[in-house]
Amino acid sequence: MAIAAKDVMNLRKATGLGMMECKAALEETDGDMGKAKDLLRQRGLAKMDGRADREALEGRVIAAVSADKTKAVIVEINSETDFTANNEAFTAMAKKVVQLALEQPVGAVTKTDAMQAAVDEVRLTTKENIQFRRGQVVGGAGSIVGSYVHFTGKTGSLVALTGSGVTDELLSDLCMHIVAASPAPLAVKDQDIDANLVAKEREIAKAQALDSGKPANIAEKIVDGKMRKFFEDHVLPKQLFVKDDKKRIQDVLPKGVTIADFARYVIGG
Repeated sequence: MAIAAKDVMNLRKATGLGMMECKAALEETDGDMGKAKDLLRQRGLAKMDGRADREALEGRVIAAVSADKTKAVIVEINSETDFTANNEAFTAMAKKVVQLALEQPVGAVTKTDAMQAAVDEVRLTTKENIQFRRGQVVGGAGSIVGSYVHFTGKTGSLVALTGSGVTDELLSDLCMHIVAASPAPLAVKDQDIDANLVAKEREIAKAQALDSGKPANIAEKIVDGKMRKFFEDHVLPKQLFVKDDKKRIQDVLPKGVTIADFARYVIGG
């Protein structure tokens, strides 16, 4: 059957695909716009699945906070190029995905069919390997949360506090600290740092002390000192505040306010 040019154009606008692809799809489906869209989607996704091994090292970090500021989410979505990560369609898709993620409970975000469908739309139009990589929700009842994403979209953070007297300025300062701190914070408490990492650091510190010729009893004291420094460097409340390195994060928290949780994302990190 003859396919009207306006139908081809309408299908192009709806899918973002080429004129010849759209015309062929309409011919195969006898001009049925809905079936043509489905056909193009199936074929396009099949092609993209065959390219899933292409490296997706760029992308965006995006965050969202609930209206009552008790819950926040951060997600990372990867693309092959920075150009795609910064285009309007990708940004709109990322905002949709993060809002869907905000509906989930505290913890790691589970990718849903709705999230994948949003990602797939951009995969089809850009022909890039775009992937939802990860997401995390923090907060919950009794929490006050904040978020920050650097203007580049390459890194961002969340923080969840409990207690009264929490200001927007404090939330902002903590989130920016989490992004800027070097070394990056790993946990809120000593015991929350991966036990294998702690054991490895202790082993290295002990080997260094013994190699220097120190007696075993002195070596143990040196190890204890190095481990205290390790925890000061990597446990968020113990870190030196990036805005005032004469204070630690725990010193800038109002009385009765504690850090319940945080998240820090860097593209590819």
